[in-house]
Amino acid sequence: MILFPAIDLKEGRCVRLVQGDMDQATVFNDDPAAQAETFAAQGFSWLHVVDLDGAFAGRPMNAEAVEGIIARSAMPLQLGGGIRDMKTVDGWIERGITRVVIGTAAVRDPQFVREAARVHPGRIAVGIDARDGRVAVEGWARLSEMTAEELAQRFEDAGVAAIIYTDIARDGILKGLNVEATLRLAEAVSIPVIASGGLASIDDVKRLLEPDCAILEGAITGRALYDGRLDPAEAMALIKAAGRTPAPLAS
Repeated sequence: MILFPAIDLKEGRCVRLVQGDMDQATVFNDDPAAQAETFAAQGFSWLHVVDLDGAFAGRPMNAEAVEGIIARSAMPLQLGGGIRDMKTVDGWIERGITRVVIGTAAVRDPQFVREAARVHPGRIAVGIDARDGRVAVEGWARLSEMTAEELAQRFEDAGVAAIIYTDIARDGILKGLNVEATLRLAEAVSIPVIASGGLASIDDVKRLLEPDCAILEGAITGRALYDGRLDPAEAMALIKAAGRTPAPLAS
């Protein structure tokens, strides 16, 4: 199981939101690259980065901050937010991003996801963010009519490396992961699924290490790390003791 620490970027700073609300942003670090170095020192093997401004604008908005993270961290990095065309995908992969996460465009232009996965095998993930079962787009500002399962199944044969499933209602409020909904999605497709939204404590990590969660690739953790509610050393030790330390993925 991979535990992905999250760095969400707003105006070049590392922040956390509450349920995707840009007006409820708490700044945790003015230097995202330094935060990435901290996560690496704590033993994490992957990093999850979101360009929040880019998600709303539809194009990269925090490129300087992302490039700073790439320059100062050797961890493989998955990046989402504002990735809507092949030029952007190509550019990020050329600059060192290991895995590009496509969200809004996966709803509007599934052929783009398929082409990106064909050109960059093993390097494309789909971000599925849902509220009450319906997929949200444009930085969670709008709801589509599509369910998470319907969207995921569109890409069953596309060569997508992973699906990152976020329950918006849980995100940033430390109420625990929606494991049941995440497992339903994981059981509906053969694509590896990553849980996101609400990871609150070591109890969530313990839940993810139970046998039924073995089908998940891992989970993203954000506010619990920044608030000190999740001890990185304890989490890493539990994962190692369970024999769930991940093998390196393609970079």
